[in-house]
Amino acid sequence: MDWQELTDLTQGRPFVVERVRLADNGVAVEGQFEPPQLARLAVDDQVFVAAFVRSHGSIKEMERIFGVSYPTVKSRLKRIAEHLDFVDTDPAPAGADVVDRLQRGEISAEEALAELERIR
Repeated sequence: MDWQELTDLTQGRPFVVERVRLADNGVAVEGQFEPPQLARLAVDDQVFVAAFVRSHGSIKEMERIFGVSYPTVKSRLKRIAEHLDFVDTDPAPAGADVVDRLQRGEISAEEALAELERIR
């Protein structure tokens, strides 16, 4: 069974992979493996994401490839994004929010110090 057949079979429902076999040496690993988020997308959405990456994120190129308008590309990307959890690759330091609130005058210096102590 190829990936497209599996995606069609599951129809977007959650699934778990229980066995993985490496094709080149036959080693198999059993357990419960959750597939990556992109693998859980519908096949046509997987193709769309691959095309977007290959076009280096060019919406103009996506318009040309799929023969659709700019709003259609944006709408489809937005719909796909709703199915993906995003990882913050540059999280702000925990105390940054406290300092921001202090600078905006939302909390006093004493309150900021107390919150920063709790964060430690």
